[in-house]
Amino acid sequence: MSMKQTTLPDRTRFAVMVIVFTVFALSLGDALIKNSSANLVLWQIFVLRSCLIIPLLFGILRMKYSTVGIIPTAFIWTLIRSLMLSFMWVIYYAALPHLQLSVAAAAYYTLPIFITLFSALFVGEKVKPLGWLAVLLGFCGVGLILQPKADDFNFYALLPLASAVLYALSMILTRTKCSNEHPLVLSLALNISFVVVGLLAPALLNFASFTPDAGSFLSTSWVVLTQSDFMVLIVLAIAILIGSIGAAIAYQIGRSSVIATFDFAYVAFAVLWGVIFFGDIPDVTMLAGMMLIVVSGIMAVRQ
Repeated sequence: MSMKQTTLPDRTRFAVMVIVFTVFALSLGDALIKNSSANLVLWQIFVLRSCLIIPLLFGILRMKYSTVGIIPTAFIWTLIRSLMLSFMWVIYYAALPHLQLSVAAAAYYTLPIFITLFSALFVGEKVKPLGWLAVLLGFCGVGLILQPKADDFNFYALLPLASAVLYALSMILTRTKCSNEHPLVLSLALNISFVVVGLLAPALLNFASFTPDAGSFLSTSWVVLTQSDFMVLIVLAIAILIGSIGAAIAYQIGRSSVIATFDFAYVAFAVLWGVIFFGDIPDVTMLAGMMLIVVSGIMAVRQ
């Protein structure tokens, strides 16, 4: 896939280190969210986490990039992108309490497959035979991991796939409509969107008479936070900040095909955190499916 070229020097080795550290932080944050899903509320995480990040992003923009406007030039497209990513995270996080972290991560990392398909559909990019082979292998990997059976089908297993679709669409939008926006401005807009969604979603759920059980991860009522909860929120804020900035830096200074390959380290970290936090050990079939998805993703970004 073609990525926007930059005038920055090619420092791929450093960029690889950045992307590996970035996915390490993001995967740890997602593991903490899964681990805290019985104590915290998703909407509360959205609002409080971003309230910690927004002042920092605003300060960096004002002090280091004073010539960059806070309001995006492609305002409407940035708004649509931010909302798509917000709902992407809502869907992904909603699945975490019900799935092994490694399963959710592997299903989510089908996103290069969807980017390949949507690039052909919406951008007109030609997909080579290697790309179509990647699509086929990727969906075979999904089948091995999810092992869909009518008797015990888990609806939540589809949510990471839906997240991958939304993320892929948002990346197409980023490339075609928001390519001239500063990464920090896009990150700021996304975190503002997190706050808006986190505040409005409970009201909309109540209006629709959809009231999750008290104490559930999607509950419309906030919970009283303990000191350990505040520490978790601080770590989550740091993780999402590293994720939003680190990925942008890595893809700016390194070769995109190489960086995208190491991006898949997220799946390996997800398996690691799954073992450490939850004692989830993937079986041979699941590991085979994960490997197929990783291989297909690497083929997709290199086709």
